[in-house]
Amino acid sequence: MKRFLSTISLLLLLTCAASAQYTLSGKIEYERKTNVLAQMKDNIDEENNTWYEEMKSRIPKFTTTYFDLIFDTTRAIYKPGREVENPVKSFWGSDPAADNIVLTDFKTEKVKAVKNVFEQKFMVQDTMRKIAWKLKDEIRTIANYKCRKAVGVICDSVYVVAFYAEDIPAPAGPEMFGSLPGIIMELAIPRLHTTWTATKIELIAPTDADFKIPEKGKVVTEKALYETIKSSLKDWGKWAAKNVWWSVI
Repeated sequence: MKRFLSTISLLLLLTCAASAQYTLSGKIEYERKTNVLAQMKDNIDEENNTWYEEMKSRIPKFTTTYFDLIFDTTRAIYKPGREVENPVKSFWGSDPAADNIVLTDFKTEKVKAVKNVFEQKFMVQDTMRKIAWKLKDEIRTIANYKCRKAVGVICDSVYVVAFYAEDIPAPAGPEMFGSLPGIIMELAIPRLHTTWTATKIELIAPTDADFKIPEKGKVVTEKALYETIKSSLKDWGKWAAKNVWWSVI
């Protein structure tokens, strides 16, 4: 009997030790930074760039916004975080994807995302986004977690770089990105000149109330939203592509 109890105690100890090395729930704050001047430069006419040269001296190079990701072992929700004092708007007029809310259910592999696109509200309901991630050897430390690099592509040609933490085994990240062997702590989309970087993590136990999402908006799939926005902006020239990408991230 004593031997049996000792075995049970040992198993419990090993289980606790294994769990202790992982972060199974919490709240991550992301700092999203967008290089506004680089975005502007992408859309200028090289033969008539006077307005760009004038704007360079008038506006900050970056806009900064914050978002939160609350998660546990079964779900995650990404939503706007704390407000920035004296915010600087991007040249788009308002920051794109500024109020997106994304709820991911790991068990069912389903996603709900509320998005405002050009004053129209959409409710995206779909399966978790599948990206053919390629895992790399590069390692960096982000918010005190060791993170590994992965690269992928969205919208056929838009390159995405992610750094994920295996010690936080939740397949989530900013916006609708995830499906990696750990939570995404840093995300970069070079063609949008934008990065999301985890600045801190709070070890909290979320409640059901934390995962509430507004049930409003035109219900669409991710593909349907992409096709709708792409069709709506077909006459926008080179401005169109980036607006489409921002709409479906």
